[in-house]
Amino acid sequence: MSGAVQTGRASSAGPGAPAPARSRRRWLLVATVAWAVLLAVLTWTSVRDDPPTVREQRSLDQAAPVVDRAVGELARAVGAAGLLELGPARIATGCRVTPLEDGARLRREVGVLAPTGDEQAVLAGIAERLPASWRAGVGPGVDGPELRADAGEFVAVEGRPTVDGRVRLVVDTGCRPVGAGYPPAPPAAAGPEAAALTAALRALGRPGDAAPELVTAPCPGGGLARTARSANDAGPAASTAALAPLAGNAPLLEQPPVYAYRAGGVTVLAELGPDATRLAATVGCPE
Repeated sequence: MSGAVQTGRASSAGPGAPAPARSRRRWLLVATVAWAVLLAVLTWTSVRDDPPTVREQRSLDQAAPVVDRAVGELARAVGAAGLLELGPARIATGCRVTPLEDGARLRREVGVLAPTGDEQAVLAGIAERLPASWRAGVGPGVDGPELRADAGEFVAVEGRPTVDGRVRLVVDTGCRPVGAGYPPAPPAAAGPEAAALTAALRALGRPGDAAPELVTAPCPGGGLARTARSANDAGPAASTAALAPLAGNAPLLEQPPVYAYRAGGVTVLAELGPDATRLAATVGCPE
């Protein structure tokens, strides 16, 4: 009888034992590649077909039409009698979309008549007349009532008093990729706002022959809201008394250095500082 003790068991797989492991690794590699291809296809389809889910997916040039339409909606909601001025597009560079990508933000402003003490009511009335999809509302802010709304495509709208008989509404894209930038608006023919601006300049003894800057926004029902703006004019301090005859001695706003009045269907706004004079004449959207 042999005294040897068997301490192990021979593998039933024999010399071919590594084969199942190699097979599993091959299938794992195939599955990983297939999953990567599927993810790439799904990502491409999402980028092509799905709406953007974050602001960074919309460049400045893509957001610009939304901003311009929002300004037109605000002009309509404000009403022709309360609309003081449409602001031009202002682009601020230097922000960061990501740590590695520079961006820019686009802002436009709308000036609104809001007698002191009536700011809350003015903002609430504007919010009620904005599209329901904007979810506009007015609540308390740091310095008074504030309007907040979402114009879509991650474009924000805010409004607050400026403590001089006005409310300022701001349409803001936030920081975005620049893309092709803000496209210039097609030239528009001047209307009665240009004649009202010229009359105001002449009344103040300012030259009225220079072509004004024309700022526009598309009205929701068609047509354009328009503001003709004079450049800041350095010269002798001007007096609102010179504009009183044009206002029929019934100004909309008289809080020096700010003065506003209606001339027919045009609202004229004057900022008469000691060192500079700025005028804007505006025609709003049909109500």
